[in-house]
Amino acid sequence: MSKYGVMVMGPAGVGKSTFCASLITHLQLNRRSAFYVNLDPAAEHFEHQPDLDIKDLISLEDVMEELQLGPNGGLIYCFEFLMENLDFLSEALNSLTEEYLIIFDMPGQIELYTHIPVLPTLVKFLTQPGALDIRLCAAYLLEASFVVDRAKYFAGSLSAMSAMVMLEVPHLNILSKMDLVKDQMRRKDFKRFLVPDTTLLEDDPAEVARKKAGVAVDVHSVDPADKDALMSGASFRRLNTAVANLIESFSMVSYLKLDCTDEDSVQAILSYIDDCIQYHEAQEPKELPEEEMEEEE
Repeated sequence: MSKYGVMVMGPAGVGKSTFCASLITHLQLNRRSAFYVNLDPAAEHFEHQPDLDIKDLISLEDVMEELQLGPNGGLIYCFEFLMENLDFLSEALNSLTEEYLIIFDMPGQIELYTHIPVLPTLVKFLTQPGALDIRLCAAYLLEASFVVDRAKYFAGSLSAMSAMVMLEVPHLNILSKMDLVKDQMRRKDFKRFLVPDTTLLEDDPAEVARKKAGVAVDVHSVDPADKDALMSGASFRRLNTAVANLIESFSMVSYLKLDCTDEDSVQAILSYIDDCIQYHEAQEPKELPEEEMEEEE
C-alpha cells in the first residue's frame, strides 16, 4: 500500500517551516491527516510540534561541539549519519496509512540540493517499492522578493533546476512570501517571472538605467572588494545571460505563487501536490452515514 508525501525544500529563509505549518493547519481544518517530519537538525521553533524530529537522533549543535565542525559541514555530517540509521525513519513511517500526507521539512543547506548525493539516496529509500513505497513530490521554495534582483532570481532558478535533476521525483517550484511583494509590482509584470526567460535580463531596470546613463564598468580596473562595481561589469552580465539561456533551453522551471496568509493560496498549492502524488486516485469512495442515506431516500 502506497504512502504519500511532500518534501519541502529551498534555501534558508524562504519560508519552508511557515509553509509546512500552514499546510498542516489547512489539512487539519479539512479533516485530513498529516504526519510532520522535521529533517532540519538546527531547527528549534515550530508552530506544530513534529511527529518525528531528526534532533531525537542527532542535532547540529552537538555535532558542531563534539566534532569541531562548522554549521555547513556539521549539517552534512548529520545527514550522512541519518543515512547510516534509516531505521529511524522506517520505524516511524512504516505504520502510516494512505490517508496521511507525510510532510518532510528540509534544511536550507543549498549543497544538499545541488551536488552532494545524500538527498537522492534518501529519496530512493523513501520511494522504493516493497519498503516504505512513498509517492513523493518535491516542493522547492524560492522567495518572491528575488524577482526584484534578476541575478538572484536566475541563481535561485538554477538551484531549483539542479534539485529537479538530482532528485528525479515530481517537482513543484513555488515563489513564497507573495504577501511581501504584491504591493511592489503589478500583477501583470509579476506573471512574467512565473516562467524564466532571457528577456527578463534584457529589460532589467538596473541595466536599462546604466545604459541610459552611459555607465561602463571595466572589471579589470575596479577594486576586487568593490562588490557593486564587479556586479555591474560586463563579465557578470555575461554570466547571468549564460545562466538564463541554460534555464530557458532546458525549459523545466516554472513557478506557482504562494501566500501563506491566504487560505485559498495554500489550498491551490495542496491541490498541485495531490495531483503530483495522485493522492485522490487511490482514495476509496466514502459511504454516507445511514442517517444521511435515509434522508436522501
